[in-house]
Amino acid sequence: MRRSDPSELVDAAVRGDRAAVARLISLIERGGPAAREVGRLTYPLGGTAYTVGLTGAPGAGKSTLTNRLIGMIRATDGEVAVLAIDPTSPFSGGAILGDRVRMQDHATDAGVFIRSMATRGHMGGLALATPEAIRVLDAAGFPVVLVETVGVGQVEVEIAGEADTTVVVVTPGWGDSVQANKAGLLEMADVFAINKADRGGAEDTARDLEQMLDLSAPSDWRPPVIKVAAATGDGVDDLWNAVAEHRRFLEKDGRLERRRTERVITELGAIVTHQLAQQAGDALADGRFEQLRAELVGRRTDPYSAAEEVMQWMSDS
Repeated sequence: MRRSDPSELVDAAVRGDRAAVARLISLIERGGPAAREVGRLTYPLGGTAYTVGLTGAPGAGKSTLTNRLIGMIRATDGEVAVLAIDPTSPFSGGAILGDRVRMQDHATDAGVFIRSMATRGHMGGLALATPEAIRVLDAAGFPVVLVETVGVGQVEVEIAGEADTTVVVVTPGWGDSVQANKAGLLEMADVFAINKADRGGAEDTARDLEQMLDLSAPSDWRPPVIKVAAATGDGVDDLWNAVAEHRRFLEKDGRLERRRTERVITELGAIVTHQLAQQAGDALADGRFEQLRAELVGRRTDPYSAAEEVMQWMSDS
């Protein structure tokens, strides 16, 4: 019989039980009280794993690149976990399909844990479920966690931006600077990787990115632009060295801890916001809301006063 008690599962995960790790992430995906308990138990156990987010447009070769990075990490006897975020698979639980099959080169390696993840019930969706899943992997003792997202939508960008180092993967001929700024990629990238650089146009893309960085606000860290060909492995070592250099930059004067503190405070705010929104939804389902709406439409009250009344209902409940 599969264990379902969060406390037992966390204990097993800490001892290296990979099945328990997978089960804990499944609990987080489903949400509810069990997910809350997992979060409570794993939070004190985390804080040591280094997270690297990889994001970019579909077809940029992120999964192939992630597969290469796994190989590099394992070549130094390091353990690594991969969390592949898939917002488009709410029913399958994010089964590893398509390009992610490439990562299965490492499926039998005890030092590698790969999990595709989609939320089916977690309050706040993947944006809030992902940090909890990362904490499970952290508590399980993985020193490095790679977080790969399927695209560059708002959710994916937010998730990748929650990593210690964020790698934005682009390809030759990738869009202009206006499109990049719209996607928010320029602001959140710590490292740019031009994948498929063995094709034509890589130099032009590198030049465009450098020009975009020249025009951006001054910063103590300028994201390096690394040309790679994940299919052959060329340049992947340069990319991982750039990630390591960014880590050293963050660690040398406490920036890493400050960045992590900011993230957890932001997470707290997001959780509170979602809980308030949920309570507000319950309050608006109350029969009193129909009367309040009629008063608002009839201009017998104003929107701010109506909102204050809803907030009062919430505090009284």
